[in-house]
Amino acid sequence: MEFRQYDDADYQAVCDFLIELNREDRTHIHWNWARFEWMYEHPWFAKRMRNAIGLWLDGGRIVAAAIYDMYFGEAFCGVLPAYAALYPDVLKYAYGALKDDSGLAIAIADGNAAEIEAAQAAGFAPIKQTETIMSIDLDAPLSAELDPEFRLYEPDPDEDFRAVQWALWQGFNHGEDRAQFEQEEKPTPQKRMHFRRDLNLCAVSPNGEYAGFVCLWKHDGTDYAYVEPICTIPKHRGKGIAKALLYEALNRAGALGAKKAYVISDMPFYEKLGFVKTEHYTFYQKA
Repeated sequence: MEFRQYDDADYQAVCDFLIELNREDRTHIHWNWARFEWMYEHPWFAKRMRNAIGLWLDGGRIVAAAIYDMYFGEAFCGVLPAYAALYPDVLKYAYGALKDDSGLAIAIADGNAAEIEAAQAAGFAPIKQTETIMSIDLDAPLSAELDPEFRLYEPDPDEDFRAVQWALWQGFNHGEDRAQFEQEEKPTPQKRMHFRRDLNLCAVSPNGEYAGFVCLWKHDGTDYAYVEPICTIPKHRGKGIAKALLYEALNRAGALGAKKAYVISDMPFYEKLGFVKTEHYTFYQKA
């Protein structure tokens, strides 16, 4: 067994590990390859600290990992089932290397008794913070028409990057001050390895404004899709734009072999669209 810290050359191997971890047992679906890929190029991700990610390898294959979530203080600890005995070591490393001034918190599925027991034995205790995964079956087409005022568009990740970021800024309620956006938001286009433009959709108004946006993640080696992010800008809400975009993207993911789609949320919005609560996670913290 080999332990070492993460290097950029390990990126694909980490994705492969997360895919394998979630292939049969979806209790770790809150941390899947797509969450890692989305986070890795997110402007809030503390990327300069990425070498602190811990990896355990057997014969060159990653079998366990400790990955911080955006920044230190929260982390994911995962171990392939055949290597479950490593979990206490992964917790120990994560606490030593990935904590912040408040300690370390990890999210564990409420039904994962073995990981809960190991975390509590290591001094972690449950806190009020929780996380919910919702899912929807993609065994039948979903139907929702986009308002004819708008047109469907697959934005180019390079040429249309700023327009998408401006839509996200408004859609996540940061306001409608374009000057403030230009001053505060200066990210560069993200080169995500497995990005699919055909699952990256906007609704464009007659004046060329991006009224809504949705992005799905689908890997050829999986039978599920992951939703992140989705939004509608405030002045165009209530027109069914988000529903139409999401259903179109879900139908496309289904045609690519996805049997389910997952989203980290417990919002009634998703329940109205047919998503159901699938997994609930409690955070366990050690100060």
